Amino acid sequence: MRIPMYPVQPAAAPLAAELRLPTNWLDYTILGIYFVVVLGIGFAARRSVKTSLDFFLSGRSLPAWITGLAFISANLAATEILGMAANSAQYGAYTVHWYWIGAIPAMVFLGLVMMPFYYGSKVRSVPEFLLMRFDKGAHLLSSALFAFAAILISGVNLYALAIVVEALLGWPQWVAIVVAGFFVLAYITLGGLSSAIYNEVLQFFVILAALIPLTLLGLKKVGGWGGLTDKLTAAHGDNFVTAWGGTGIGSDNPLGANWLTIVLGLGFVLSFGYWTTNFAEVQRALSARNLSAAQRTPLIAAYPKIFIVFLVMIPGLVAAVLVPRIGTADSDLQYNDAIPYLMEQLLPNGVLGIAVTGLLAAFMAGMAANVSSFNTVFTNDIWARYVVLGREDAYYVRFGRLITAIGVVASIGTAFLASSFSNIMSYLQTLFSFFNVPMFVVFIVGMFWKRASKKSGFWGLLAGTTAAMVNYFVFYKQGVIGIPTDQGANFVSAIAGFAAGAVVMFAVSLFTAPKPAEELQGLVYGTVSPGMAEPAAEGDDAWYRRPALLGWGAIILAAACYIPFSF
Repeated sequence: MRIPMYPVQPAAAPLAAELRLPTNWLDYTILGIYFVVVLGIGFAARRSVKTSLDFFLSGRSLPAWITGLAFISANLAATEILGMAANSAQYGAYTVHWYWIGAIPAMVFLGLVMMPFYYGSKVRSVPEFLLMRFDKGAHLLSSALFAFAAILISGVNLYALAIVVEALLGWPQWVAIVVAGFFVLAYITLGGLSSAIYNEVLQFFVILAALIPLTLLGLKKVGGWGGLTDKLTAAHGDNFVTAWGGTGIGSDNPLGANWLTIVLGLGFVLSFGYWTTNFAEVQRALSARNLSAAQRTPLIAAYPKIFIVFLVMIPGLVAAVLVPRIGTADSDLQYNDAIPYLMEQLLPNGVLGIAVTGLLAAFMAGMAANVSSFNTVFTNDIWARYVVLGREDAYYVRFGRLITAIGVVASIGTAFLASSFSNIMSYLQTLFSFFNVPMFVVFIVGMFWKRASKKSGFWGLLAGTTAAMVNYFVFYKQGVIGIPTDQGANFVSAIAGFAAGAVVMFAVSLFTAPKPAEELQGLVYGTVSPGMAEPAAEGDDAWYRRPALLGWGAIILAAACYIPFSF
């Protein structure tokens, strides 16, 4: 499930009408070429689909650089691009936390610690790992929750795409939803995960081609980085251009969070829950050709992740300078209008077409990640495990294509459901705290505590999900506890879900039997399995490919990036 982990204010209302872009034949030609290439990749990938492993996991055959770029592209949805620019326009440099502390440590942990268990156990999905570590109860509950949430999030991506395309190009919302849904359906149905991954690699470069000119032209417009920070400091104060200013415990800041909730709520619970158990991401690593490539997948992705923050944060800061009252009642522009506003103001035709294509590519990457992970979980973990058992392999490939179509149609339906929510970014973040965080606590306890019993997985997952929902809908929404923003409430809900899940797992484990030690090999830290002992492929033992070097290098680089934003 690809759930963006970036709580952003304000509401995702329809974008301002004056943002309509002056597109011409050149821009639409670029857009048309992109759609043709997308379908071409789908037809090319179809030739490699012969088994269900090919369709759902690319035959575990892809090199690390391909899976690494797909890993980051699957995360780089347009809801992140628009949302994080909006976040920056409203909150300033606080945005860096969602990258350097809210992503990099968890991505490194996934590569160095968790991928040997995922890949070594030869599971096809994250819920299947819970089946092996716990029992059918934990497996079925996690599969059902994941499949449900994946469709909801896919629909949010479609709805967000629709309101942007309607504002920028004038297409009716339903046209944008159906067109995007059709192309995602076509290339995933044709080529399975390989088609999705190769398209995500293409989409990564298209997204960069859209954001880099926008960032550079925006900086030039406001007098470079020095001019930008001077203007923002004068208008919003020193804290607006620092990462930690005003985040002391008891201090007021527009973010509604202090350093402790940032570090624990975002940096640990939310980020580790997202990056280590989100199958839309992990699936890319599982498609790698060997254990070393699987480990390097999130580690390779960590390096562009460190720097992408500048391509989404700077446009938001520029918009805050060019439209001083953005997001207030005195302006027609909302924070979510930051990227479209700069596109309309700064980009010439041709470049404008690339930018529009980049936004569409980002939306389609996000939706495709959800749909491809949904069809894998529904087919392998629900249908083949509990409904139709023991059929020939070709049957499950056919069913995978069918459920892909059903998933896309359902996503179109939930896209219209998402339109009933005034703040889709808060909606996304809330879903994440409900579903991913409880799954993370079950994983982390089960992976590091041998005594965790078979039954504790189900009850921990149920308790964590329930606690997060109760905190949000009862304690926060009913005003029982005072939290200034939805963002802060989601941090607290995540911590509550994590704590409740851990406590219940511990209590249940005391009264129920643990799994036999021989059934835990390769599933619990300190044990090994034959897959985990896999020798390195030729060339993978080169010093520059060592996972530990790549991982710690990313951690040190992210920490160094904090220095100029901390004083």
